[in-house]
Amino acid sequence: MKTITVNGAKIMLVALIVAFSTLLSNKVQAQESEKGFILSMTEFTIKPGHDFQFREGVKAWKACYIENGGDWSWNVWKRVQGKGNVYILTSTMGNWAEMDETEDSGKECRIIGLDLINPHVESTENNLARFMPEYSKAYPNPDPVLWVSSWQIKDWEKFMGVVKQVTEATAKVEGSPRGFWYSVMGGDKDTEDVFVATPFKNFAELDIERDNVWKIFENAHGEKKKDQMQAEAREVVEESWSYIYMLNADMSHNPAAE
Repeated sequence: MKTITVNGAKIMLVALIVAFSTLLSNKVQAQESEKGFILSMTEFTIKPGHDFQFREGVKAWKACYIENGGDWSWNVWKRVQGKGNVYILTSTMGNWAEMDETEDSGKECRIIGLDLINPHVESTENNLARFMPEYSKAYPNPDPVLWVSSWQIKDWEKFMGVVKQVTEATAKVEGSPRGFWYSVMGGDKDTEDVFVATPFKNFAELDIERDNVWKIFENAHGEKKKDQMQAEAREVVEESWSYIYMLNADMSHNPAAE
């Protein structure tokens, strides 16, 4: 197995869990913002009936990693709906140069990944995205529930122009945008181009009725302008979808917040 390091331990968990040999190609879109951090995402689809074993294997790897002095931070999110049993492991890098760094805190835990995690994983997918602070809430996010909406788009400038106006209207009323926006870098033909993760303190917050962002924009600029913005967005959207994710704190590691 070829081990790839993203600040050593950052890819160690991924590499050892699934014996993954290559990261996705580092194709950087023209719209990439240099202001935001890079979000690394690894999606795990778990074999039917293997959920408990997978969770226990990750927790065992985490305990070993901490015992060996590892200080890398990551989050593990469980997808609530959709096909299959899916988890997403996320971590952040300040810049591309961190992918050149090495660190050996996780090497003693390699056998745990191979024995206790690999056998329970059906498939994996890796992606990278750039955080876009100019459209987003202040990071980091302390909330354990995320509603993630994704889009494949044909015209980046036009789509983000709409996002800019709508988020500005929302921030003016509520004090900040509602979500965290990301531009996806590279990936296969089915990968989204952009997504927004809207946080909630718990699932009960989803029951609270409030104006959606389009209604807020309409209140600020009128129905005619709102209809125009919606038409511009629909014109450039090829596909869109959304999922809800729940943080699994036991499988995550955030030493700075502990």
